[in-house]
Amino acid sequence: MRIAEMNWMQVEAHVRGDDRAVLPVGSTEQHAGLSLAVDSILSERVAVEAAGPLAVPVFPVVSYGFTPSFVDYPGTVTLRLSTLCALLTDILDGMVRSGFRRITIVNGHGGNSPAHGAILEWLDRNRGCQVKWHNWWNAPKTFAKVQAIDPVASHASWMENFPWTRLPNVAAPAHQKPMMDLARFQQLDPGAKKALLGDGNYGGLYQRPDEDMLAIWDVAVEETRALIADGWA
Repeated sequence: MRIAEMNWMQVEAHVRGDDRAVLPVGSTEQHAGLSLAVDSILSERVAVEAAGPLAVPVFPVVSYGFTPSFVDYPGTVTLRLSTLCALLTDILDGMVRSGFRRITIVNGHGGNSPAHGAILEWLDRNRGCQVKWHNWWNAPKTFAKVQAIDPVASHASWMENFPWTRLPNVAAPAHQKPMMDLARFQQLDPGAKKALLGDGNYGGLYQRPDEDMLAIWDVAVEETRALIADGWA
């Protein structure tokens, strides 16, 4: 049910019986030795796997987000917050014109969260529509599973190291990196942030066994699927 695998006539027919849709949102930014597209890869994949059995269409992932802290890392691209807000609301406008009224945004990047405010304003202008904002990685059941496996988990650490986010021929360090001082980090400019952070991992192991990661993934998909399926007013 990817929109990329549908034509307009199929969408037109589909929305006559079901007005739900999913929009994954990610980012292109440093993730230590992992892919720069981790947040986009994960948000799109969890959305597709969650929505598939429900036959709910998933729109193409928004691959750029708000990540000004990482701009000194090559390959990182940030949008202005105003640009991200405009982009998301423009996409929602198009989804509504297509007939969708119940939309789940599956967000894979914490830096995008301020854009949720623009969605709330958009809902004021689009009475009768409903939008859920879902940070899939720290949703209650998923985050509880992460914490049960290893409470020392953070950006670019083991918790984002899935078989589909790691790169070939790039070995993960074997040691556990100490957690950084987040309060200090947040007050620094991007150059000083990079000097403090080094490779990009905020803290924790770089990789855990795949059985741990797949156990987390199963919970994340199930939790996201339940949100897409239920709880609409």
